[in-house]
Amino acid sequence: MQLTDANQILVTGATGLVGSHVAEQARQRGIHVRALCRASADTTLLQDWGVEIVTGDLGDVASLQAACAGATVVVHCAAKVGDWGPTDEYRRVNVDGTKALLHAALKTGLLKRWVQISSLGVYSGGDHYGTDETTATNTDGIDGYTLTKVESEQLVCDYITNHQLPAVVLRPGFVYGPRDRTVMPRLMGKLRDRKFAYLGNHDKLMNNTFVGNLCEAVWLAIANDGIVGQVFNIRDPRAVSKKEFMDTICHAAGYSIPTKVVPLHIAKILSWHMETLWKLLRRKEAPLVNSARIKFLGQNLDFCIEKANLQLGYQPATDFHDAMRTTVECFIESSTDG
Repeated sequence: MQLTDANQILVTGATGLVGSHVAEQARQRGIHVRALCRASADTTLLQDWGVEIVTGDLGDVASLQAACAGATVVVHCAAKVGDWGPTDEYRRVNVDGTKALLHAALKTGLLKRWVQISSLGVYSGGDHYGTDETTATNTDGIDGYTLTKVESEQLVCDYITNHQLPAVVLRPGFVYGPRDRTVMPRLMGKLRDRKFAYLGNHDKLMNNTFVGNLCEAVWLAIANDGIVGQVFNIRDPRAVSKKEFMDTICHAAGYSIPTKVVPLHIAKILSWHMETLWKLLRRKEAPLVNSARIKFLGQNLDFCIEKANLQLGYQPATDFHDAMRTTVECFIESSTDG
C-alpha cells in the first residue's frame, strides 16, 4: 500500500526504542501517527513530533478501541521485555494484549496493514549458522519473554490464516540505537567499569540489528502488498563478532578493551545453579548469569536474511560501525545532559 496523508498509523510501544523511531519517521513522512501510551510514560518527544496520544495500555479495551479508531496501519512494537520473571506476566502483555489489539483493529474494518515486531529469539537457544525462516520456532522458549514472543507471533499467523489479517511479521535480532534505555546502558556501564567478561569464544557472531535498519524493513513491509502473510528475519547487512561488537563500543566511548573470558561450560553450570536458586528464593531480579545472557554472549547467532533481501527488498545501507558510533555518541550525550 502507498502511504499518504490520508493514512493513520497506530504505533504501540511508541515510547520505547523501536516504536519511537517508527513514530518519528512516520511524522517525518507527513503521516498522522497515534500512539498508545501508559499514563506514567514520558511522551514529551512524541508530543514534540506532533503524535496524537491515547492514554491506556494493552489490557484496557476502551483505550484500544480509541487507539484503533480510523487507523489503517498498526505497527505493533509494544511488549514486555526482559530475561527473568513469571511467564504469566509476559503472556498477559505479549499474548493477551496482542489478541485484544487484534480484535480492536479488525473491528474497525479499516485495517490495511499490521506489522508485527517479533524477535529472532523465537528460534532455539543454541548456536545458529545461517538459520532461515524455514526453521521451526522454539515452542518451549528459554524464558518468559522468548516463549510469549513465539506465542504472540503464532497468534498473528493464525489471524492471517483465519481472519484475513493483512500482516507481515518481522523478526529482528538484538536491536540497538539511540534512545535505548535498557540493554545498551547496562552493557556500557559494565564495559566502562571493566566488569564485562565474554562467555566462551568471543569470535562468535551477534544478531545485531540497528533500529534504523529495522525501521527500513517496517516501511517496506507496509509498502509491499506482495509479501502480506510472510515472516522475515531482520538483522544488519553484516553480522559482527561479539569482540567486534564490544570493541566498537569501547573505541567510540573511549573505554578499555575487555579481555576477560569465562569458559562457556563454567558459565552454563553457574547459570543452572543460579537460576534454580533464584527461582526458589523468588527473586525478582535476574541472576548475573542466566540462559538469556549465555545466548547473547556465548552462542553463535548467525541468521539468514536472504528472504528479506529478495522478497521484502531489504537492503539497509547503514553499516554496524557507523550505527554503533551514532548509538554510543547519543548515549554519552544523553548521560551528560542528565
